[in-house]
Amino acid sequence: MKTYKLTVFEKDGKKILDETFEASSDQEAKKTGESMLEEKGYLDHTHRCTSPLGKLLLFHA
Repeated sequence: MKTYKLTVFEKDGKKILDETFEASSDQEAKKTGESMLEEKGYLDHTHRCTSPLGKLLLFHA
């Protein structure tokens, strides 16, 4: 399992969510990240999900 990072920001740049989670692949991490965003109501906020190697899996500005 690899550790991924999900970060969500307010419009002013303030970080409002900074969570790590584990997934077995980038594809699984992308799905998990999207689920977390939907669950917490942050789909329309600026967000990013990155892999352990720094690969950008999700991004919304």
